[in-house]
Amino acid sequence: MSASTATSSPAAPKHGAGRLGKHPGVILALLVTCYLMIIVDNNVVTIALPQIQDSLHMSATGLSWVLSSYTLTFGGLLLLGGRAGDVFGRRRVFVTGVVLFTVSSLLGGLATTAWWLLAARAVQGLGAALASPGAMALLMTNFKEGPARNRALAVYSTLAGLGMAIGMILGGLLTEWTSWRWVLFINVPFGVVVAVLTPIYIADPERHPGRVDIAGALTGTAATAALVYGFIRASEVGWGDPLTLSAFAAAVVLLAVFLVVQRLVPHPTVPLQLFADRNRAAGYATVLLTMACLFGVLFFISQFLQDILHYSALQAGLAFLPMAAGMFGMSRCTPWLLPRVGALRLILIGLAVVAGGAGWLSRLGEHTAYAPGLLVPMLMLGVGIGTFLMPLTALILGGVAPRDAGAAAGVMQTMQQVGGSLGLAILVTVYGTTLRHGAASTPALTAHAMGNAFVAATVSVVLAFILVAVAIRPSRRAA
Repeated sequence: MSASTATSSPAAPKHGAGRLGKHPGVILALLVTCYLMIIVDNNVVTIALPQIQDSLHMSATGLSWVLSSYTLTFGGLLLLGGRAGDVFGRRRVFVTGVVLFTVSSLLGGLATTAWWLLAARAVQGLGAALASPGAMALLMTNFKEGPARNRALAVYSTLAGLGMAIGMILGGLLTEWTSWRWVLFINVPFGVVVAVLTPIYIADPERHPGRVDIAGALTGTAATAALVYGFIRASEVGWGDPLTLSAFAAAVVLLAVFLVVQRLVPHPTVPLQLFADRNRAAGYATVLLTMACLFGVLFFISQFLQDILHYSALQAGLAFLPMAAGMFGMSRCTPWLLPRVGALRLILIGLAVVAGGAGWLSRLGEHTAYAPGLLVPMLMLGVGIGTFLMPLTALILGGVAPRDAGAAAGVMQTMQQVGGSLGLAILVTVYGTTLRHGAASTPALTAHAMGNAFVAATVSVVLAFILVAVAIRPSRRAA
């Protein structure tokens, strides 16, 4: 299935293998529930920010850190979380992450001060960084390569994409009908179920003893955190800010040190042979470029719905239903299409549809109606994501040696977070630059600025399309 032919396929785990065929639906449900909680979380909280600001009397800067504290720890610790699972046991690290995420969600919902909430959000990010790569690695090692894994990956990757849309819908429902605290409390029952049932139903893959690469973990975490912080800072105060530039400079230096360390240590945090496969390396870059588009597009669609069309939080959330429907519909078709069309063609078709949807959004104006001005491109985005995400995930993770499955998943999800932060920073910069060059702030200028941001998002997907077309080679397994 994967385009990778240079390495061996991951085998199903020996330990507990007798249980693998008995409850595949339960295994997939537990892993998907965890990852969905993590993906949904930031989007749900985004919708609730105005209520949080009023309740805890937060400044605009403090409010931005409700999102940034989570993004920094999540994005910064993903590499470490992925490798920790390989060394200490994926199920153990996965459950630890779920417990941390669940407890911090409860504590965050009980927060009475801004600092309390920010600390809880940072711990949430730590839990997510441990659980997220573990969930992907457990899926790859608990489902045998072939049709069963294809179906599991289709559900997992598409629901991961759906999480962005579901977060908007759920955030609107919760903020409209309850309190902002429930955008955090809602994680608790799901987290408890996942933490309790995982040791019962999910086999613990064979461990691969080794030492934790302390130097690599520290430099890799610091480099990623500095990079993500630089993008967050750039989106808030601009690219020329001294602190923004310092963060990027620190990220470059730390990344260089990290790469040197990875070449020298016997048990690296990120085995560099993961990038030796041309298709996998191109796949990682494609994830970064596509997430750069999608994170920003979802942000500005939400802003357009509320600022230009004057939708309530609930209406704005429900407006994402066509996108969710498109993704879900394609998740049913992709496993059937994969052996007939091939992974490479599916990825290219999906990226082309996403580019078309993002390009359509660039034509938005102050008098654009939801149908068809937003409905059709949002449906296109959903269909496109549902088409390319599963085969792209399979291309990246297929053929990875079992001992490196967690690290491979951690790198992929780091690309998602870094790409999302980068894309949002660039799109916000394009948006702000357009507003500053306008004579006066009007709905027409605001819509025009958002349209320019969507143009930048379209460019990102077009670059991803070109990269895939040029760099990824088809193979018998990809087809």
